[in-house]
Amino acid sequence: MSKPRAQREPTSRLGRRVHSIGAVDVKYEGFDEPVVTRLPDVSTGGMFINTARSFPEGAVLDLRFRLENTGADVQTRGEVRYCVPGVGVGVEFVGAADTVTNAILAEIESADRAKVAKYKSPRKKKLLLKP
Repeated sequence: MSKPRAQREPTSRLGRRVHSIGAVDVKYEGFDEPVVTRLPDVSTGGMFINTARSFPEGAVLDLRFRLENTGADVQTRGEVRYCVPGVGVGVEFVGAADTVTNAILAEIESADRAKVAKYKSPRKKKLLLKP
């Protein structure tokens, strides 16, 4: 028997995640106070937002963030799926437009290309001199 969604491990993620968001603006729907966050990671399905603030599962957050590699500005809504007190919240995007999903996918692909380029860059080779 599988665990209910709320009790599943946070590592049971769908899709690749990247840490390439410059900042995220989070607003808890129905509340006016700002939510202090640190840089999150993002996938096409959601994100983990680092914040000391706790939210109940099912809370809906208005999200706005800029993707660093592509420069795309993203605005969408997310539903809190789990909370790690004092650490952050796992958020699933709800009702995200195709443009949001495509922008995040482009960001992931850009991050992957940058990673490959970094590892393929020429490295200095040591010369071994024989006596």
